[in-house]
Parts: sequence; structure tokens; C-alpha cells
Amino acid sequence: MRTGHVVKHETAISTSGRTLPDKLKAYYDLTKPRIALLVLIVAVASFYIASPQNVDWLRLLAAIFGIGLLAAGIFALNHYFERDVDLLMRRTDRRPLPSKRLSPAEALWFGSILTGVSILFITLFFGVIAGALALFTFVSYVFIYTPLKRRTEYHTALGALPGAMPPLLGWAAARGSLDLDAWILFGILFFWQFPHFLAIEMMYSEDYARAGIRVLPVVEPTWTATAVEIGVSLVLLVAVSVAPFFTGLVGPFYLAGAILSGVFFLCAGGVAFFRRERKSARLLLLASVFYLPVLFGIMVLDAK
Repeated sequence: MRTGHVVKHETAISTSGRTLPDKLKAYYDLTKPRIALLVLIVAVASFYIASPQNVDWLRLLAAIFGIGLLAAGIFALNHYFERDVDLLMRRTDRRPLPSKRLSPAEALWFGSILTGVSILFITLFFGVIAGALALFTFVSYVFIYTPLKRRTEYHTALGALPGAMPPLLGWAAARGSLDLDAWILFGILFFWQFPHFLAIEMMYSEDYARAGIRVLPVVEPTWTATAVEIGVSLVLLVAVSVAPFFTGLVGPFYLAGAILSGVFFLCAGGVAFFRRERKSARLLLLASVFYLPVLFGIMVLDAK
């Protein structure tokens, strides 16, 4: 019933009255720029760490272009496929499609072109491994993770796979191959996503329930399972985060930074674990946003 209403509603959409700056701003919003920037920070850091003695700056610029284009295209397609549920949630009803700043067709073509061009560019410029990673990221995020949001509360675990691709993409772009250290960086980003997204789901559980999206804080209202998942993922994250020191990728400065930032993140997670309220979830979200760029920044500074 909701979908039928939205489809009928979409046929009446007209964007002809929008000015060019309005249109450009709407297309920009389709790319989820803040999340895309975080993706690029991790990918660029991984590229730098994986580079041999001297960084190939032209290759780095090409990586920023290709990976940035891939993230923008995937996020635009995510807007297209989730336009009906976005209309039902207060935190998303001002996005370009629910607010009628763009039509669904415009978002679909925009996302499809960006994604197609990025995968082709990454494959031709960086090789088959990087191209395969880009293709996997697109397929798993758009066609597996996105539809599963309405079917299972465990979609976060599946979505963490494409979500953890930026380090592998950056590494493959620099070296044309993957090794143990690349997979360790993948593991850091994989486990980081659980406390990050569970905090968001706790904060906006009423919105998710209204839209029919199955998230753990909605399916299990006491948030006990949510708290346990946050605690386990944080412990695993801190354990994986110190691994680069033991493989020789970084030095003692990184180890100290990883432990200190990990303790900070664990404390925020502990507050959320015991209190299980929206204020503590917001604290956990802020800690997650702080933790990731700080950790990768220290890694860049202390990379051998």
C-alpha cells in the first residue's frame, strides 16, 4: 500500500521549476557527501600506507576520482531504491527524491552513469583486482544489502562487507594486489560499522519502525541484543586495530594511539551498553565518527 501510494505520487513530480543551482545541489545531496568523504579518507590513507617508498601522486588522484565516483554512484542508487521508505522517515524525508527536488528517473540515470563509469575507470586504470572489488561493492550494496533492510535485522552484517571495501580498493589501487595488511585494514572498517550503525538505529528506532525497516533496536525493543552486538564488535575492533603493529606495518606511536582511541571508543560503547538510551547512542555515534579518521590518520603518520 505504501509503495503504490509513493509510485502514484512520483508520477506527479515536476522539477521543471527548479533553478540550475537547486538542481546541482540536489545531485550533490544524492551522493551523500559526508559519508563519501569518510570513504575517501579511508581509501586514500590505505593507498598511502600501501604505496612503495614514493607515492605516485597521479595514481593517487586517479584513485580519488575513481573511488569517489563509485561511492557517489552507489549512494545515488541507494536514494533511488529507498525513495519510498525515505518519504516515511523524518530524518530522510528532505532528501532529493522525497522532497521532489529530483525525479526518480534523474536519480536512477545519475547513479547508473556514475557507477558504470567508475567501475570501468577503476578496472582500466588499476587492474582486474581493483575492478572486481569495485563491482562487488556495487552489486552487494545495491542489490543485496539495500533490499534486505526490509527483510532481516541482520542486514547490517551483510552491509558491512561492501562497507569495508574502501581499504581494499585503496590498497589494490596502490599495489595492484592484496596482502594480509590490506585485509587487516578491511577488518578494522568491518567491525567499526557495527557500533556506528547500531548507534544510528538506536537514535532513530521510531523512524525505522514507521518505515518498516527491520533493524535490531526495533525488532528487539529492550535493546539487549543491540548492546551485546555493540560490545562484541568493539572488543573485536580494538583487537584488530593493534594488529598492524605486529605485522610491522606501523610503529609504536600507532600502537599507543590505537590503544588510547580504542579505550575512548570502548568507554562510549560501555555507556551505550549499560544505559541503552538515545543520549548514550548519540555519544557512541560521535565517538565512532571521531575514531575512524583519527586511527587511520595515526596509521599514515607512523607507516613504515
